[in-house]
Amino acid sequence: MKHTQYVAREPDAQGFIDYPQQEHGVWNTLITRQLKVIEGRACQEYLDGIEQLKLPHDRIPQLGEINKVLGATTGWQVARVPALIPFQTFFELLASKRFPVATFIRTPEELDYLQEPDIFHEIFGHCPLLTNPWFAEFTHTYGKLGLAATKEQRVYLARLYWMTIEFGLMDTPNGRKIYGGGILSSPKETVYSLSGEPEHQAFDPIEAMRTPYRIDILQPVYFILPELKRLFDLAHEDIMGMVAQAQQLGLHAPKFPPKVAA
Repeated sequence: MKHTQYVAREPDAQGFIDYPQQEHGVWNTLITRQLKVIEGRACQEYLDGIEQLKLPHDRIPQLGEINKVLGATTGWQVARVPALIPFQTFFELLASKRFPVATFIRTPEELDYLQEPDIFHEIFGHCPLLTNPWFAEFTHTYGKLGLAATKEQRVYLARLYWMTIEFGLMDTPNGRKIYGGGILSSPKETVYSLSGEPEHQAFDPIEAMRTPYRIDILQPVYFILPELKRLFDLAHEDIMGMVAQAQQLGLHAPKFPPKVAA
C-alpha cells in the first residue's frame, strides 16, 4: 500500500474528534471557495444533498452529524478510516452501506490538490449524493460486487468507480452537470471538466472499464450519464458480465503521458 504523510485523528470515548483551529480554518477556506465554484456546475441531486447535510462552514463536521442525515435518507453511514485503506476494506465498508472517511484534512500547502482522499473530499465530494437513493444503491451494489471479485476483476471495477463516482458528468435539461466527487471537491477540475478541453464520451460501462486513468492529473476523458438514474439501472444489470467483456477486449491506449519516475 502507498505511504502517506497524513495521520487520521482519533475520536474520544464519546466519538468526538477534536481538530486544531488551523484545520477548521482549512475546512472553511475549502468549503467557502468550492461552494462558489460549483454554482451552476453541480447536478441538482448533489445540491439537494448539500442542502440536507447543512455542512458547517466554520468547522470540520463530526461524523455523527453526517450519519444522522445519511441514516434518515438512505440508511448509509460514514466510517472513520486511516488515510489510506486496502481495496478489501473499501469493498467491505461499501457492501455494508458505510462510506469510508479519513479523519484528517489537507495542509494549507496542499490546498488545491492532494492524492489521498481527506475529510473534505469524502464529505463535501461524496456524502451529498449518498442522500440520493439511486446513487446510494449503485454504491452499495458496487461494494458487494467488489467484495466477491478477484484481484484482476477489481482493477476493472476500480476504473468504473473512477469514471462514475469520482469523475462522472451527466446531461440534464439544464445542460451538462457534475456528479463525481473527485471533480466537485477540486476547484480546477470543476471548471476544466465542463470546458472544451477534455474529451467527453457518452457513458458506456464497458468502455469506462477499458479506459486507463492517472490519479495525479486533470482527466483527459469524462463519461457522461444521460441521467443519474442510469447508475441505479446499472446496479441491476450484469456488471460482472461487463467486467468479463472488458477483460476480453483489453485496455484502450492511455490518453495521457506516462508518469515520470521521481
